[in-house]
Amino acid sequence: MALRAGIVGLPNVGKSTLFNALTAASVEAANYPFATIEPNVGVVPVPDDRLGQINSVIETKEIIPAVVEILDIAGLVRGASEGEGLGNQFLGNIRDVDAVIEVVRCFGDPDVTHVDGSIDPVRDIETIETELIMADLQVAERHLDRVGRAAKSGAPELVAQHRVLDKIVSGLSEGKPVRTLELSTEERKSVRDIRMLTEHPVLYVCNVDEEGIGGNDHTRAVSAAASETEAGVITLCAAAEAEISQLETEDRQPFLDELGLEEPGLHALARATYRLLGLTTFFTAGPKEIRAWTVRSGATAPQAAGMIHSDFEAGFIRAEVYTIPDLLEAGSEVALKAAGRLRVEGKDYIVKDGDVLHFRFNV
Repeated sequence: MALRAGIVGLPNVGKSTLFNALTAASVEAANYPFATIEPNVGVVPVPDDRLGQINSVIETKEIIPAVVEILDIAGLVRGASEGEGLGNQFLGNIRDVDAVIEVVRCFGDPDVTHVDGSIDPVRDIETIETELIMADLQVAERHLDRVGRAAKSGAPELVAQHRVLDKIVSGLSEGKPVRTLELSTEERKSVRDIRMLTEHPVLYVCNVDEEGIGGNDHTRAVSAAASETEAGVITLCAAAEAEISQLETEDRQPFLDELGLEEPGLHALARATYRLLGLTTFFTAGPKEIRAWTVRSGATAPQAAGMIHSDFEAGFIRAEVYTIPDLLEAGSEVALKAAGRLRVEGKDYIVKDGDVLHFRFNV
C-alpha cells in the first residue's frame, strides 16, 4: 500500500549510504551537502520468518514478502524553515511521507566533515526538530487565523477545529512536536489534512562505525533524547550494511559473525519502519504463491481483501481465517479445517497480525 517513510538528517550523516544498503541502489553518496537533491525512492522487503513457516506446510511456487517504500530526502541544514539550503524542497518532500527515519551521526571520522564542525547527535536532532517545529508553527498559525475568522459563523466543526489548532500553536510555541501533544484521535483527524511535519512518527537511526555497533556514548545520549519525544531508536553501521548488501548470500554470515551480528541491521530497520508506519501483516497461501500483505492496523476483512483487488472488497462475502501456529500443529489446511480451527469471519472482523486469510467474494 502507498505508505512511505522518508530518510532524513543533516548532510554527511550517512543517509544515502544507508539508502544504498537498503535498496542495493547506486545512489550517489558524497562528502558534501545536497548530494541527494530529488528524493530517491526504493521498495524494501520486510524479512518475516512466518513466510517460511507457512511454506513448511504448504508447497508453493513463489514466496513474496511485504515491502515498505523508503525515500532518501536531501539533507537539512539550520535555517531550512526560512528557506536555507534546500529547505523548502526538503520540507515539501518530508510533508509527503507517513513516517520519518532520522539518521544521526554517532561515529567520528576526520575524513568526513560535519556541517556543524563536531559530532553531537543530540544537537543534530534538536536542529532538525527545531526546523520542523518552526515550519509547522508557520503553517498552524496561518490555519488558526483562517479558521478563526470562519468559526465566527458558529459552525460547530469550525469552532472545534479552531480549538485544536490553538492547542497545536501553543504546543509548537513551547517547542513540542505535534506527535507529543495530548490530542484525542478525533482532534488529530480534524487537522490531518494540514499535514503537520512533527505529527509523523519518528525512528532515530544511530549510524555508528564498526566499533560502535554494540552502542557507545553517542547512541546512549540519543536513546535518552528519544524517550522525551516518543521516538524509536535503533543502532547500525551504514557502511558495514552497505558492504553486506553487496555480498553473495553465502558470504554474508561470516561477515556478520565477525561483526557480532545475528542478522543484518537492515532487517531490524525494515521491521522497525514497518511498525513505525502502523502496519499489520496478513498472509495468503496456496500452490501459486505464499504472500505477505500490508494493511493499516485496525483494518477490517473487506479492507484487507481490497489490498489484493478492489473487486474482492466490493464483492466481499466472508473471510476464512486461521493462525500459523494452528497450521503448523495441524500439518495441513485440510487437517486444520477438520479440527475446527478454520474460522469464518464477516465484514466487521478486524484483521490480526499473522492471520492467514482466504477470501470469498462475488463480482
